[in-house]
Amino acid sequence: MIDGRLASAVVLSPFALEGFVKIRSLSGEIEHLLKLSSVALRGKAGERVYEIEAARVIEGASANLLVKFRNIDTPEQAAALTGAEILLPRSEAAPLGAGEYYVEDLKGLRVTGCDGREFGVVTGIIDGGGGQLVEARLHTGELKLIPFRNEFLGEISLEKGEIALLAPWILE
Repeated sequence: MIDGRLASAVVLSPFALEGFVKIRSLSGEIEHLLKLSSVALRGKAGERVYEIEAARVIEGASANLLVKFRNIDTPEQAAALTGAEILLPRSEAAPLGAGEYYVEDLKGLRVTGCDGREFGVVTGIIDGGGGQLVEARLHTGELKLIPFRNEFLGEISLEKGEIALLAPWILE
């Protein structure tokens, strides 16, 4: 989380000749993005607010949306935005359903066993081929990946600051 804002989408690449860019929602949800009139982009050149001139949905592609930002009128200008994150206040981010969490809220949670033993800390969530993986830095300094599935992970408690590891053997 950056100053209370969440990374909600990422700019993939330029599209066409008018300065449009392909956008991929990090949550898979796009309705909240279609309602925006401006966004903060954080990229290689720092952070800047851009007004949105137009946005339209792309069906069945790796990108979810095409977006045209004001004063981005060429493919070259659009290319400079590639890789930038769209930062949104929590109030404008995709709404959460039951049992859903923002990735930023999971970072820093302690990974604990059913016996209370602490193994490490969540450092991120990664999209893997078979689903999402929890990246955890163990107390030994090693990074381990844990499938984000019910058979491996139990209760997630933001209040306690921990996530229960049901299968400690997976860290071996």
